[in-house]
Amino acid sequence: MSEEIEVPTEHLHEAMHEKAHEEGGFSLQVALTSALIAALAAVCALFSSSFADEAMMSRVKASDQWAYYQAKSIKASVLSSKLDLLASLKHKPDDKDLAKVDEYKKDMEEITKEAKNLEQESEEYARRNALLAKGVTLFQVAIALSAIAVLTKRRFLWGGGLLLGIGGTVFLFLGLH
Repeated sequence: MSEEIEVPTEHLHEAMHEKAHEEGGFSLQVALTSALIAALAAVCALFSSSFADEAMMSRVKASDQWAYYQAKSIKASVLSSKLDLLASLKHKPDDKDLAKVDEYKKDMEEITKEAKNLEQESEEYARRNALLAKGVTLFQVAIALSAIAVLTKRRFLWGGGLLLGIGGTVFLFLGLH
């Protein structure tokens, strides 16, 4: 399984919480918005990890289907060789063998369809994981900017953090749809 994306922001929250109680107003607003952003980051990281796991599982299932396809293909080839050999020796092929070759071909078509569906499913989960990972990154930077804003009392840094938080929310939304 994949590793969960960790959002190491606990120490920043503690420092911001202390500053909020010291100064009130601006610091309290930054602390509250940062807590909201941290919650969104945690949700985003959880879904990102889940989609990474699902992408891997679908890829493994697709690989299993292709291995199954190969096994059927080998059986079909061996049986076709047997039928060709019998035909070259002017022997009539067994009807069961002819039916089995048709069955193998039909099975291989179904297996191919299933394997391709699983590959597409894996790619979709990987796409969603990538979007959510970008969201987590934006949330982390937003929290860091907010912490710096509290420490330096610079509102524009908090504004930048809020914009990045909005960007992270957009990636969260896109990753879940």
